[in-house]
Amino acid sequence: MHSIELLFDSDTEAAIRRVWDDLATAGLPSQAGVKAATNRPHVTLTVAQSIAPAVDELLAPVAARLPMRCVIGAPLLFGSGKRTLARLAVPSAEMILMQAEVALSCLEHQTPGPLDHTLPGAWTPHVTLARRLAPADVAAALDVVSGNDVVGTFSGLRRWDGDARVDHLIN
Repeated sequence: MHSIELLFDSDTEAAIRRVWDDLATAGLPSQAGVKAATNRPHVTLTVAQSIAPAVDELLAPVAARLPMRCVIGAPLLFGSGKRTLARLAVPSAEMILMQAEVALSCLEHQTPGPLDHTLPGAWTPHVTLARRLAPADVAAALDVVSGNDVVGTFSGLRRWDGDARVDHLIN
């Protein structure tokens, strides 16, 4: 899969990584266990099987509008059976408009097209904390990740190429 993602400034990223570490220390699934150099907290704006590199130039004006304030809020669970644990990136009007612009700008460069849950109006902005969380571990995980909102900054935009497992910063 390929995606376009908002990245955090170093302080916000560090705060989210502490939550990843807290989950791992508690013996729970955590994104901290993903050792790839490109593994970092982010908010995905659009996803498709393939996104052509030509979008980088189209999205440069979007990237130029960063930094942008963000609030990482309440915990979320996605899926059934083993779950994905995340925290909501509280959707400001600016963030919703940016996501819609990115999603629409990428449409003709996505093959076969975007995943439905990343279409404008269907998107839930979030930061993934853990994947494959067993139902029996949900309460413990929520105890670990619940707490104060993280007020921070989105500072970058990247195109993730999941086939090559590389990211491309968009300037």
